[in-house]
Amino acid sequence: MPDLSQIVKAYDVRGVVPDQWDEELARLFGAAFAEVAGDGDAPAGGVVIGHDMRPSSPGLARAFAEGAASRGADVTAIGLCSTDQLYYASGALGLPGAMFTASHNPARYNGIKMCRAGAAPIGQDSGLAEIRALVERWADAGGPPAAVAGVGEGALTERDTLRDYAAHLRTLVPLEGIRPLRVVVDAGNGMGGHTVPTVLEGLPITLDAMYFELDGTFPNHEANPLDPANIVDLRARVRETGADLGLAFDGDADRCFVVDERGEPVSPSAVTALVAARELAKHPGGTIIHNLITSRAVAEVVREHGGTPVRTRVGHSFIKAEMARSGAVFGGEHSAHYYFRDFWNADTGMLAALHVLAALGEQDRPLSELVAEYDRYPSSGEVNSTVADQAASLAAVREAYGDRPGVELDELDGLTVSAADWWFNLRASNTEPLLRLNVEADDAATVAKVRDEVLGLIRIG
Repeated sequence: MPDLSQIVKAYDVRGVVPDQWDEELARLFGAAFAEVAGDGDAPAGGVVIGHDMRPSSPGLARAFAEGAASRGADVTAIGLCSTDQLYYASGALGLPGAMFTASHNPARYNGIKMCRAGAAPIGQDSGLAEIRALVERWADAGGPPAAVAGVGEGALTERDTLRDYAAHLRTLVPLEGIRPLRVVVDAGNGMGGHTVPTVLEGLPITLDAMYFELDGTFPNHEANPLDPANIVDLRARVRETGADLGLAFDGDADRCFVVDERGEPVSPSAVTALVAARELAKHPGGTIIHNLITSRAVAEVVREHGGTPVRTRVGHSFIKAEMARSGAVFGGEHSAHYYFRDFWNADTGMLAALHVLAALGEQDRPLSELVAEYDRYPSSGEVNSTVADQAASLAAVREAYGDRPGVELDELDGLTVSAADWWFNLRASNTEPLLRLNVEADDAATVAKVRDEVLGLIRIG
């Protein structure tokens, strides 16, 4: 029996195939998912399943489907898709969904992102712990018990949702009237290569496609655009071709990173603020969610456009829960995850990209000028430090800043310390002996000063 504590994470299943999990285990996960993801105490009557381009994905998805069908669930298999395309299918079809992907992780990894009907998230506190417990029990018993009497094997239906997904996005952000744009897109050999051509088809956009060949071995670079090393090619191509902007997607294409016409990265906080302003124009007075590491500019822009900003912990489960509670129209994170009420509160980098294209195409300024009004403060980016004792290091920083005049502390997520002209957040990693530091200030010199002071406190010895 594999150690499921190593592969069942806070929000998903993820591990090395076949060392940590395989098709046999995927079949048990499918059966357990059907038992847990239904309405109330009833098992799911149907599920929708998709997968990315990793070599192990089709076999794992098929085994999962067999497991779900064995518990009586009718399976709709949508095949190759992005994660947000799976969320679309879950929302549009009203079915619990499972996506086989390991996002930006290396090729030997794979995983499952699961949701209830309407793309409602499944995490440790919302069903994943129950799924894990069933898998462990059934693995020890040699398999799940016989299906309930009168419940037969579920049917398997294949369905292509790509065009329906693209059409839905295009109704949310009409682009037919924008000025012609030249756009470089780096799909990183991931699922953006599958979705982008259909989503942008017929628009006044000249698409310069980079690494659109679906290849789960990632022969060109890792499919993680938040690592600067992985957007070097994109930045160079934008500058070489005189493109209006560049877009980079991660492996399962649910995150999107933007570079301007100079090849310079656009902060995800600036994208969050830009999209927030556009969503507030459609939904006046609406609520916008942002996690506590996004720039202060996000809350400022939201208030300037008549909205209500709500600050949350880092992580999609917190964002989605707060969006559902508050009826928020949009949410954004520093990690380039963007969530929309019009998309079942789920995250979709593609829809955020369409907003950026629309905003740029509706006026004549270059992207660098357009986003300048949303990118107001210098920041450190995330600085990671290996520490022997996370709690002790956090306590040392808390003590150092606790009595300073004009400084406020809060512990919504890690430790946030705020002054009039700067703030920082220091958070412990859940998986590694790391502390993650983010600093923002009114000027670069203050960013450097605060950063170095905090690092001096936690890197002693």
